[in-house]
Amino acid sequence: MFGVDSSEFLLIAVVALVVIGPKDLPKAMRVVGYWVGKARGVSRSFRQGFDNMVREAELEEMEKRWAAENARIMAEHPASADAESIAAGEPVADVGGPVHDAPATDTAGHPHDGHGEPVMVEKPVVAPASEHRPAPQPDSTPS
Repeated sequence: MFGVDSSEFLLIAVVALVVIGPKDLPKAMRVVGYWVGKARGVSRSFRQGFDNMVREAELEEMEKRWAAENARIMAEHPASADAESIAAGEPVADVGGPVHDAPATDTAGHPHDGHGEPVMVEKPVVAPASEHRPAPQPDSTPS
């Protein structure tokens, strides 16, 4: 962090031991550790705030680019009457066919084929697994 080499750190530890003394050294180390933790917390908070500001500025720039690109695409491909009615949620008629609004369902919400007949959907049957299942028999037909 500060570029302190191991020999320099050892020299600082010896000087601290001589100046502070062995009796008060643990207390001094706790105080130093507390303040180093506080400094790291402030540093982390500052870095997160700075990163958030950069991220927000990048998002604003990207939104401007997306809006410009969207405007360019919309100018190149003007909306037709069918696209406008789809966007408005109105049903669109096929040429020579019935109006397709949504998947055909009856009043109970069950699917049908559009001609009034309900579509038959088989309900899967799940059978419990038996404990004593017979082993499969090999095919005994001669080839």
